[in-house]
Amino acid sequence: MRDDIDIEALRQRLLDRARELEAMAETRRQAGRTVELDQSRTGRLSRMDAMQAQAMAHAGEARAQDEYRRIQAALKRIDSGDYGDCLDCGDPIGAGRLNFDPAITLCLACAEQREQR
Repeated sequence: MRDDIDIEALRQRLLDRARELEAMAETRRQAGRTVELDQSRTGRLSRMDAMQAQAMAHAGEARAQDEYRRIQAALKRIDSGDYGDCLDCGDPIGAGRLNFDPAITLCLACAEQREQR
């Protein structure tokens, strides 16, 4: 177990963010519902705006689901004692990096290496 990071504080941040994402899920679902295409009720530009908003809502939902999965994976790593280690090289992830994003999975060197690929 690492002593350079406050794992319990990071766990709480992860849990809080997961609850936020769960609470916002219904709003995102409503924003992404089917666009009404009744031309007698809505003008062409209004329909286009609604379709764009729907597409943005779907993209937002996908990002939220990805973030939720990353949070759940980080919580599992905390429970298993593997939290804070890079998934690629196994070296410790910097404390500042974990404080910035508690769900991060790569050390800076491995993240930079992946970006260069």
